[in-house]
Amino acid sequence: MPRYFFNTRIGSDLILDPEGEDLRDPDQAWRAARTTIREILKSDGEQKAILNAVLEVTDDTGEIVLEFPFTEAILDQVSRSSTRH
Repeated sequence: MPRYFFNTRIGSDLILDPEGEDLRDPDQAWRAARTTIREILKSDGEQKAILNAVLEVTDDTGEIVLEFPFTEAILDQVSRSSTRH
């Protein structure tokens, strides 16, 4: 199973995930990234800079598999909770 690392970029700062997580594929990594962002926002959401952050998901070779802006996780949550008529 591939290992994915969830690094947080805030401006020019990069906070590395030293452990990573074994996941089935990039789709599962995307779901894990969304969950990770939502958990970070629960604990650090009052810091305005965090809304400009991006979760950079890399594979075990260091290649970026996906970039997930924190704001996208918020927008996704709002659109799912909307009532549809």
